[in-house]
Order: sequence, then C-alpha cells, then structure tokens
Amino acid sequence: MALLRSLLHALWMLVTVIPWGIWMVVSSIWSNGEQMWWKAARWLRWQTEGLRILCGVQYRVSGMENLPQGKTSPGILLVKHQSTLETFLMPSLMPHPLAYVFKRELIYIPFFGWAMGRMDMIHIDRSQRAQAFNKVVEQGKRLLAQGIWVIMFPEGTRIPRGQAGTYKSGGTRLAIATGAPVIPIAVTSAKVWPRKAFIKRPGIVDVSIGKPIPSEGRSADELMREVEAWIEGEMRRLDPEAYGRD
Repeated sequence: MALLRSLLHALWMLVTVIPWGIWMVVSSIWSNGEQMWWKAARWLRWQTEGLRILCGVQYRVSGMENLPQGKTSPGILLVKHQSTLETFLMPSLMPHPLAYVFKRELIYIPFFGWAMGRMDMIHIDRSQRAQAFNKVVEQGKRLLAQGIWVIMFPEGTRIPRGQAGTYKSGGTRLAIATGAPVIPIAVTSAKVWPRKAFIKRPGIVDVSIGKPIPSEGRSADELMREVEAWIEGEMRRLDPEAYGRD
C-alpha cells in the first residue's frame, strides 16, 4: 500500500510540475519577485497536501512565535536536512518569502529547475568557493533588506535518521556579515520520507522552530556550534527512538 501511495504522489508531482514550470517561466515576464515566490509556494503546498492526502503524512509545528516579526525583519533559517520533504515544507509554512542557497546545476532540471531559475534566489558555482560566498553575502544583504528570509541547510546534504552531519559555517558567516539573526529549525522528516528513498510512510513530521540567535559580536564557528547543539538536542527530544541511548 505504501508503494502504491508513493507512486500516486510521484504521479501527482509529475503531472503538476510541467504546467507549473511553464507558467512560472511565462509569468516571470510580468511578475515581480514576491509574486513569483507565492506562485512557487502554491505548487509546493500542493505537494505537501498531496503527501498528506495520498501518503498519510501529517505535520505538527511548534515555535511559529519565534519567527521574526515585521515585513522586513531579517532572518536566516538554518534547517536540519534529512529528506526532500523539508525543501517542500518550509515554503508551505513560512509567512515570508524565502531565498534558498543552492548549486547552480539545479536550474537545468526541466520545468522545476527552469522555474527556480526565474525566481529571486541565490544559486552558486561550488567550484569557485571564494567567489560563491561573496555572491551569497552580496545577494543575501539585498534580499534580507526586502524582508526575504534566507534558508540554508548547514549539513549540506540529506543525513540519515538518527545521525548528524558536519555543520558548515556558511549560514552563520552570512548572518555575521549581514547582522541578521539565525533561526534554528529541527525537522523529523526521515520518519516518513528517508534519505534517497522513494517510498513514503504514514506518520507525523515534527517541525520545531527555535528562538532567534543574535549574530552580533559572535564568531561564525561559535555561532554554528550553538545552532548545531540546539538542532541536534531538539532532534533527540522529537525523535528519541532514532537516537537510542546516545
């Protein structure tokens, strides 16, 4: 049954992404960045709703009150990365437009990547590390000033359930360079959609949003250690069976 449900969800994504991708590219001719964002968020909500209806995936969110208030209040979201699910779910939950930092190669994916390429996000060439980070800071300052929150996955790649990846300091370096606070977010997405898995299982995904951590007067490594400690501690609270007795 889980396989059939997952096949139906994959079919739902396929049949909706093609017209959506075409619409995004065409409408970018007259739409501004914020309008483009909400068009994208609508499609992502279709996918998370599809997971709920077709695969029995429920969502439980705590800490929404910790998000920065005000239309132009800056924030850098640093999110636990276990699954593709959180890349869909975060835009579905957030009251502000988000700008993902992602590798440039993704914009060449038919329809989905084309749509991403028409949005106001930060795509980087990872082969040019110094220039890439300078681009992140330059564009990050501009986006944050507009009230667009920057979202990053500090582990860099999806991590198996019950494990922690290497937390890289790019997000906290950006926070220090821009003066924006960081908001740590724990997500138990691998309980229902594990890393590199096709089959999605029914269950509850917990999303816990931590209090903003100021970046002023901090070092990037020290700040990232605090972010990592909060996220990993919260993951153990939310999903204790995944971590055993460690």
